[in-house]
Amino acid sequence: MFEAVESLVAEHAELEQRLADPTVHADQSLARRLNQRYAELTAVVRTYRDWQQVGDDLEAARELAGEDAGFAEEADRLAVTQAELAERLRRLLVPRDPTDAKDAILEVKAGEGGEESALFAGDLLRMYLRFAERRGWRTEILDAGESDLGGYKNVTVAVKAKGTPEPGEAPYALLKFEGGVHRVQRVPVTESQGRIHTSAAGVLVMPEAEQVDVRIDEGDLRVDVYRSSGPGGQSVNTTDSAVRITHLPAGIVVSCQNEKSQLQNREQAMRILRARLLAAAQEEAAAAASDARRLQVRTVDRSERVRTYNFAENRISDHRVGFKAYNLDQVLDGALHDVIQACVDADLADRLAAVEAQSTGR
Repeated sequence: MFEAVESLVAEHAELEQRLADPTVHADQSLARRLNQRYAELTAVVRTYRDWQQVGDDLEAARELAGEDAGFAEEADRLAVTQAELAERLRRLLVPRDPTDAKDAILEVKAGEGGEESALFAGDLLRMYLRFAERRGWRTEILDAGESDLGGYKNVTVAVKAKGTPEPGEAPYALLKFEGGVHRVQRVPVTESQGRIHTSAAGVLVMPEAEQVDVRIDEGDLRVDVYRSSGPGGQSVNTTDSAVRITHLPAGIVVSCQNEKSQLQNREQAMRILRARLLAAAQEEAAAAASDARRLQVRTVDRSERVRTYNFAENRISDHRVGFKAYNLDQVLDGALHDVIQACVDADLADRLAAVEAQSTGR
């Protein structure tokens, strides 16, 4: 059982040696990729060694059980622990999306519903910022378009982990399940009759791409500069600091005006463009992949209605996995763990089923 892990143990040892070489860290991008793989394998190797150790202890306890009843109880306990470790190891060995180890770029856009939708988009942004804060992640607003009442017509935020997270714990691995249409049911602040309205906001989550992930030919770009609009201080409407970049082959357009410097806005726009191009490449690859892979990627499709926030009942419902809870106020304050975990568990179950079906030839 788990014979294939031995090759991963060897790879883990090799990575440990490479990371001890100071010259490797001269290339930060290479060092980051090696650290991510090392962290992924560390979880596997640690669990595998624990499983082996418990197996040895279990065998010894069973041998002594005939002489001492206390060892029989110990053997029963160790058998349960061994089964739990085996299940954890099996889950760790399920192939992961390689982008799960990346940071994330998250976009929230108001939908139909005017100011109410923009206010809800602001609520979603605050929820994600609070969730990131609870996990110790860093956040950075890359671009934002505010509405008249303090909501957001659109807002883009980068979410970055500190250090090298454990497998499945990186920002993109968790936040990718937020992609889709989020629906809100509540009495808007603009409603004088106290009637409940329904509006929605769209969320798109992309893995943040490094330059080595996506190569962009400068000749494929059209860069336009223009004057910023909206909040922003003295530079607004006085300097051509806002930047719009069009990737001509893909037809993707990215605009940024959040910074006072044209150079800074260009850098932010390029970060978003790289993420969108990587996401587009993922979708193209998924179109030719297996049904299980398409199901996983579909969770980041903004056209799919994924969740409802009902303020009157303090209820949150995730329509993909049937999750329902009555702590909406806490969720909006960043307590997203249970909601996201339900999606993670469902996704893992799908991937496990796909692997088992493949192994049995079904």
